[in-house]
Parts: sequence; structure tokens; C-alpha cells
Amino acid sequence: MREFATFGKGTQRYIRRSLDIGLGRRDAVKRWSRDIAEAASIRAQESVYRRLDFIREHIPDDCGLDAMEPIMAPLITMSAFDLGQDRLSCFASYRFLYERLLGASVRAWLPAAFCSASALPHLHPARRRALLQSISEAAATAPGWSTREPMFIPDWVEKVEQPVEG
Repeated sequence: MREFATFGKGTQRYIRRSLDIGLGRRDAVKRWSRDIAEAASIRAQESVYRRLDFIREHIPDDCGLDAMEPIMAPLITMSAFDLGQDRLSCFASYRFLYERLLGASVRAWLPAAFCSASALPHLHPARRRALLQSISEAAATAPGWSTREPMFIPDWVEKVEQPVEG
């Protein structure tokens, strides 16, 4: 929860919207679109996120090269879409979202997918630089990853009107 609070409001909103889409929690267009352009973006994200079930089913138990082939192309493609939306500004926000979309078992694959998607030419060079500089050496070279599933999954919070006393 503390890490989520460090992200900007736009990043928090995008993560909650993405979780609604990826976890099938509610109609994301109704909940999140403020205009026609945002509705189109959400529909495009829904289309890209159709890969989630395939990725979840193919997360390898080991780090062998043969095991990575089915997962990396769809994971990089989905990552490239999300990074191209300009709402995930760093590896931390990317990792936060993808651990919740795909589970703890994907952690070992996230640095490679993030770096690959961050280096793709659809992003402006300055954006590529900022994204690639956001991953720490420790994250990129971790000798192992926790298998503990994320505990905090952010969700929409309705505003509650407070009665005015007087």
C-alpha cells in the first residue's frame, strides 16, 4: 500500500483501471472513460489484455531458454502497450501492476520484459532513456525472487459526501 501511495495520481488511476480490465472486475469503459479517446484507449487495452490468460498459463517454472519462448513475446507486447500509454513512469510502477495482473511467479521475467519493451522504437528516445534508467541494478540482476503473492490490490474508491454540520 505504501509503494502504491508513492506513485503519481495518473499512475495510480492507470493501475486501478488496468486491474479492472485484467482481472475482469467491472466494465472499465463505464468506470474509467472520461471521453471518447479514453474509451478507445480502454478498448485497445482490453484487446491487448486478452493475452493475460495465455501468459498466466505459460509462466515457466524454470529459467531455461526453451521455457521462455511462449511467454516473452506476448509479455513484451503487452508491456510495450502499457509503457506506450505514458502512465507507468518507472520499473517500480510497471512491476507493481504486472505482479498483480500475473502473480508472483512472473517476477523473474519482468526485468527482461520491461527492458525489452522500454527499448522499442515506438517510444520517444527521451522516454526510453527515462524508463531504462528507472530499473535499478539490484532489480535487473536479482539472484532470486519472492514467491509470495501480492497482498494489496488497489481498487476504485467511491467518494463519500460528508454532511455539513452547522
